[in-house]
Amino acid sequence: MENQPKNEKRRPRRESTRRLWPSVTVAVLCIVGVIIAALFMGRSNGPADPDDGNKTVIHLTAGGDLNVTNDVVAAAGSDGSFQKAFMDVLPLLSNADISILNFEGNFHGEPYGSESRSAPASLAKALAAAGVDILQLANSCSVSGGIAGLVSTIDTVEHSALIPLGAYRSPEEAKKEKGYTLVEVQGIRIAFVAFTKGMDGMTLPAGTEGCINLLYKDYDSTYQQVDTEGITKVMNRVHAASPDIIVAMVHWGSEFNDSISKTQKQIKELLQENGADAIIGTHPHYVQKLEFDKETGAFVAYSLGDFFGDATRAGSEYSILLDLEITKNHQTGETKVTGYSYTPIFTVRQEFRDLRVMRIKETMAAYENNYMDRVPESVYKAMEYALKRIEARVKGES
Repeated sequence: MENQPKNEKRRPRRESTRRLWPSVTVAVLCIVGVIIAALFMGRSNGPADPDDGNKTVIHLTAGGDLNVTNDVVAAAGSDGSFQKAFMDVLPLLSNADISILNFEGNFHGEPYGSESRSAPASLAKALAAAGVDILQLANSCSVSGGIAGLVSTIDTVEHSALIPLGAYRSPEEAKKEKGYTLVEVQGIRIAFVAFTKGMDGMTLPAGTEGCINLLYKDYDSTYQQVDTEGITKVMNRVHAASPDIIVAMVHWGSEFNDSISKTQKQIKELLQENGADAIIGTHPHYVQKLEFDKETGAFVAYSLGDFFGDATRAGSEYSILLDLEITKNHQTGETKVTGYSYTPIFTVRQEFRDLRVMRIKETMAAYENNYMDRVPESVYKAMEYALKRIEARVKGES
C-alpha cells in the first residue's frame, strides 16, 4: 500500500487525504507550540549536513502507546477537542517529516473509556492536527470492539487523514495491501510493517484470519511459538516493493516488565535478517533499552513507554518521543538510519486539570523561570526523577 504523508510546513502532502486544520484555534496552538519550542531548548530536525547535495536527510518521530481510558477520554475537556492534551508536543510531531504512534484503542462509538477501549473520533482528528501521520493498530486492542469495531476504527483513522498500520478490514483487504504500508517522504521510500504479540487473549473469528499482523501462532495464549513463516511472508512482500528502508513496529514483551524474552530476541533477529532497518517496540508501558549500530544503521527500541495514558502506575508516567535520522546517499544508493535522539516526555496529572503530555526539560525550565501556568513543585520533582530514570532505561540499566 503506497501513501504520501501530509505536508504540515515542509512536508509533501497526501493528495488523497489532504489535511486541513479543523479550526483557527488549533492553528494558533501550533504557532504557540513552535514559539515555546524555540524558547525552551527546542531541537532542530534539519539535515545533519544541509550543504551535501548528494544526500537527503529526513526525520521520523515515533511515540509509544496511546492508551484509551476514562481519564484519557476526559482529557478532551469541555470542548471535546483534545487540543490542550497535545499542545506541548505538537512542535515535535508536526516538525518531523513523518510521525507515528501506537493507538491502543478503538473508534467504535459510545460508551467511551476504559471498559470499551473506544474513543471519540475527535481524538483521531486531534492527533492528525498535532502532526501525527500513522497510527499502529496492530496491538492488544485491535479487536476489542470485534471486527465491526476494527472496521469502524480503520474508517475513522482514514477519514481523519491518518494512515492505519498493521490491521485490515477483511482478509481480502489484507491480501490486497500485502501486510505493509509504503510511504514516500522527500524521495525516500519507507516501508512500514506492524505486528502484535496478541490481542489481550482474544482470537480472530473464523473467516477473519489475516486481518491483524501477528508475531505468534499461539497469539491468544502463551506467546511461545513465533510465527516465523507469517512474518517472513510479509517481509518478502515488502522486499518485492523495493523500498529504500524498512521500519518494523512491534507490539511485544510483557506489561510493566523490563525483561526481554527469548522469543523477542528471536523476533528481532528474524526481522533484521529479513531486512528491517529499524525496530520500534511498544506494550511494556516502560521505556526500555535503545540499540544502535552506527556502521550498519541497525536500530532497535525495545519499548518507547506510554505516549499518553492514565500515568497512575510508577514508571508509566514518563516516556520518550524518538527521533530517527534517515539518510539516503544518492551516489551509493544506500539508505539507512544515521543517528537518533529522543525527547523525554511526561503525562501530567494535575488537580482540576485534564491530562496533558509535556516535554520534561522545557516544562522544568518554565518552572525554574517562574513562568505562568507552570506545574507545581511535586510535578517538577517527579520530572527531575524521570529524567534520571529515562537516561538509565535507554542504556538498559533498569
